[in-house]
Amino acid sequence: MSHPTETLETFLGASPSAALVEVREAKGSTPREEGAWMLVSPEAIFGTIGGGQLEFMAIARARELISENLATGALDIPLGPEIGQCCGGRVALDIRLLDQAERRALVKRAGEEAGAFPQVILFGGGHVGHALAAALTPLPVRVLVVETRKEALEDFPGDVETRLTALPEEAVRSAPAETAFVVLTHDHALDFLLVAEALARDDAAYVGMIGSKTKRATFRSWYLKNGGDEKRFSRLVTPIGGNAVHDKRPAVIAAMAAAEILTALNR
Repeated sequence: MSHPTETLETFLGASPSAALVEVREAKGSTPREEGAWMLVSPEAIFGTIGGGQLEFMAIARARELISENLATGALDIPLGPEIGQCCGGRVALDIRLLDQAERRALVKRAGEEAGAFPQVILFGGGHVGHALAAALTPLPVRVLVVETRKEALEDFPGDVETRLTALPEEAVRSAPAETAFVVLTHDHALDFLLVAEALARDDAAYVGMIGSKTKRATFRSWYLKNGGDEKRFSRLVTPIGGNAVHDKRPAVIAAMAAAEILTALNR
C-alpha cells in the first residue's frame, strides 16, 4: 500500500487544523476494532472508523471541535436503529485536535504500524506479477517483487519494492518469519527451485505457485525425488487463487490470489 507515513504527512501538510478520531472502546459487533483511527479536517478525511452513521457523527463532532477550537471531545454511540445502523454493538470515541507534537507522534505511529505489516514476496514480474502487486498495494502488507530480468521490473507502483538478482532464492532464505511467498516466474525450473526453498521455511505463512494440476503433479514428482516430503508439499497452494472462478485473465487471478494470501496472513 502507499506508505502510510508519506500519505499521512501529505494530508497533515494540507490540513493546518485537524482532529484525531480514535476508537477507545468497541463492544459487541462494531465496524472497526479498538485503536482504529481516522483524521478529520474541515475539508477532508484520512482513514476510516467504519463508515455509516457512526462515522458521519464522528466527522461532524470533529469539525465542531475544529470550528470552536475545542481541544477534546468524545462520543459514546450505540449502533442500533436510532442512528440507522444495526450492528448491535457500542463504540466509544475519543476526539481531539492535533498539536505539532501529536502530529509527529502520529506519523511515528503510522510508520511503526506499517513496519509491522507482513511481507509478501512475488517472484516474477510478468503479467500476473504486475496485476498481483497492484491488487496487494492497497492492503496492509509490504510487497517485494524479485526478478532476474531487469526489464520485468518496470512499471510497478512506486510503493512496491523491487529487487533485481541472479540468485532469487536468497530472498527466500533471508525473508522474515510469516512471509507469504508467491512464485510466478517465466521459467518452470526456477519456479520449482524457489518453491522448494519456500517449502523448507516451516515458518512461511503461505507458499503459492502459479500453474495447473499438471504443473502441481510435475512439481510433486520432482520435489519428492529431490529430498522433499509429502507433509511440506501439502502446504503448497497451486494454482494460486483457487479454481472457483474460471477466468484466467491476470487481474482476475490477482484478485482471487490477493484474497487467498490475505486470509493466510491473518490466520
